[in-house]
Amino acid sequence: MPARADRATAPIAPSADLDEARDASYANPFAPPDETEAAAEARPRSLFGEILDWMLAPLLLLWPMSIAVTYLVAKTIANGPFDTALKADLYVLARQIHPVNGVAELSLPDSTREFLRADNIDNVFFQVLGTRGELVAGDRDMPLPHEEDRPQPGLVEFRDEVLRGSDIRVAYTTVEFPQTPGAQPVLVQVAETLDKRSQLANDIIKGVILPQFVILPLAIVLVWFGLSRGLAPLHALQSHIRARRPDDLSPLEARRAPPEIEPLVKSFNDLLTRLEQNMELQKRFIADAAHQMKTPLAGLRTQAELALRQNAPAEVHRSLEQIATSSEHAARLVTQLLALARAENRMSGQIFTPVEVTEVARHAVRDWVQPALAKQMDLGYEGPDEPVAVDGNPVMLREMLSNLIDNAIRYTPAGGRITVRVRAEPAAQRVHLEVEDTGIGIPAAERERVVERFYRILGREGDGSGLGLAIVREIAAMHGGTLAIEDHVYQHAPQLAGTLVRVSLTMLKRASDLP
Repeated sequence: MPARADRATAPIAPSADLDEARDASYANPFAPPDETEAAAEARPRSLFGEILDWMLAPLLLLWPMSIAVTYLVAKTIANGPFDTALKADLYVLARQIHPVNGVAELSLPDSTREFLRADNIDNVFFQVLGTRGELVAGDRDMPLPHEEDRPQPGLVEFRDEVLRGSDIRVAYTTVEFPQTPGAQPVLVQVAETLDKRSQLANDIIKGVILPQFVILPLAIVLVWFGLSRGLAPLHALQSHIRARRPDDLSPLEARRAPPEIEPLVKSFNDLLTRLEQNMELQKRFIADAAHQMKTPLAGLRTQAELALRQNAPAEVHRSLEQIATSSEHAARLVTQLLALARAENRMSGQIFTPVEVTEVARHAVRDWVQPALAKQMDLGYEGPDEPVAVDGNPVMLREMLSNLIDNAIRYTPAGGRITVRVRAEPAAQRVHLEVEDTGIGIPAAERERVVERFYRILGREGDGSGLGLAIVREIAAMHGGTLAIEDHVYQHAPQLAGTLVRVSLTMLKRASDLP
């Protein structure tokens, strides 16, 4: 695996801090990014909750006010008929008052007097005061109005008083005797307690308020339902965007969105257009960089190899060998950097199609047979006979396996054994791409670091760039896979553990999905 003797952790890329911050987010290489800091920040409330609060809060606030206003209205409604009845009783009583020798007398039949006296038990009171303020009939302890509050003869006034600890409603008027000049008008009062009025007001309140206990929850449910229906286009838009492929940058249909969302959809389409233009520029740059950098390096290596065939001093010969080796390493580094750039840019228009991974693995093994034979290694392949398909990019998957095999060859001693294996788990809908070797292994403490770019284990010999496993990590993440690095224990050298690198991908259900 990648080793680096000169520096263990010091990256050489200009964007070292950014790279380290990015790689640090991979506690598990393919776990979701750590959102602890984002969760600690105050997040804005949901639009649904905000609108619901602004709709329900006034409703719940106005409900008690509605009850209070209803109670006042109910009391007013209850007072109306009772005041009318009290006024009628007062008129009847006032008509029965006649002057007799200059003194007011109440001429009521005995039955009527007994009836009024019986009503007294039912909290009905009356009082008649004569021209000299004497009690003609009725209750002596009834409160009197102020002198300035006495109405004109024939007019009826109402007031609220307290009698014997109970609240009463009093209707009063005056009766004048024209034939008795200078005499004080007769005061006539009829009163009753407020019990019947309160009972009627309470009945009205119950009749109005009790249905609200059913209507209010129903209104809340209807508001909830209406708001959910109103926000349905937003959820539909969200589902549509999530269902799009990563490489689908086509604009959304703004005309199908509600007028309130249409400006947002248009702005999103503008963003997609700019993103597509930037990605096209990036792809063009990557292609140009690959051509412009790889071609001179290949020419430099070719020229150095041609020069090595000529007779030259030993010092020149060693320099030419170094030039050829360095140009080869530089070409490999450029290739890996370009592969890493393509893998990291997961929306760079990568086309995913059903891929037969056993075929990809066999081709990758054939590509590395000669380098393995040059180091006297046994490079083999194990896989199922039936096709195993995944949804992915065949070029990137082949690049991923090539990097794993390259690392195994570089860091396995001569005469070692390397096995590329495709292992399917139909029950779990997973397929595992494994590369195991008989090398010196990777310590458990280093396995989270070796997937970082340009990281190499201190003290390890080798000419790797430290990018192989970083590329594997990005390509696996592009395909929604997971990466695992484990020990590969074998019998030939018990003191060594070897390495097993496993990439797990989602397997397509049917082999017929293959083109």
